[in-house]
Amino acid sequence: ICCETTMILDSSKLAGGCYEAILERFNKSLSLRHLFCKVRAEVRSCQLLSELDMVGIRAILFHADLCIYFVFEAREQYFPAFIFIGITAWDFFNRCLTQSVKLLKNNKSIVTKVYIPKFILLISKMFFNGYKMLFSFGIIVIMIIYFRIPITLNILYVIPSFIVLFVVTFACMTHLMHYGVFIQDLANVTNIVLRMVFYMTGIFYNIEKRLPAQYTGILMKGNPMALVLSSLRKCILYGQAPDVKWLIIWFIIGIIVAALGVRKIYKNENSYVKVI
Repeated sequence: ICCETTMILDSSKLAGGCYEAILERFNKSLSLRHLFCKVRAEVRSCQLLSELDMVGIRAILFHADLCIYFVFEAREQYFPAFIFIGITAWDFFNRCLTQSVKLLKNNKSIVTKVYIPKFILLISKMFFNGYKMLFSFGIIVIMIIYFRIPITLNILYVIPSFIVLFVVTFACMTHLMHYGVFIQDLANVTNIVLRMVFYMTGIFYNIEKRLPAQYTGILMKGNPMALVLSSLRKCILYGQAPDVKWLIIWFIIGIIVAALGVRKIYKNENSYVKVI
């Protein structure tokens, strides 16, 4: 269809300027449609497989959680759900960041042909990973019912916690996507840094209970992922209100960093095409 339409446009006797304007708008529309169809195809093709994989992996992790509980004598209430919330949120954050490094190079066929706002690629990738995260939280809902976890109005704090997660993730992705074009080994560096942050986020333990007070404050306030995980666990599992003050602070920081990242991307758009 695209080839036939392009042939019709080429054979038309429109004026030069008008023809170029129409062709540019048409190519841009095709690019956006191609991107949307690509994301939709990924979601459809991976939907069933992801669901089966998630169920199988989470079932294995459930038994691993029980082993951790008895071997290390973990004292967290609703410990399996505690672990699942941490792994699910971290998996979303980790996937988005690692995939953003080579996002422009992997979409070379789109980026080099027509102009589209580059942050749309980031949003599409976040949408895809968020779609997968949704199924994981479906399993968490089942665990809430199984363990008969009482639900309070504080569960509404899930919304601002997720907003902070999305904003901080998008902010980091903008800079990683930019520097990923120019730095060859950035993907390896990103994986190493994320591994270090993983152990400082409290996926398998409660930072506020396991670490000394002087380190707890540093990690909870200086690591937005530790703050988000703690907020989700408090409002979902324990009916407590999170640290709203620091959620707001990290939301503002995320907006500023994201704005700087988008500005940097717009400023260097011409360089991307030359490098990749």
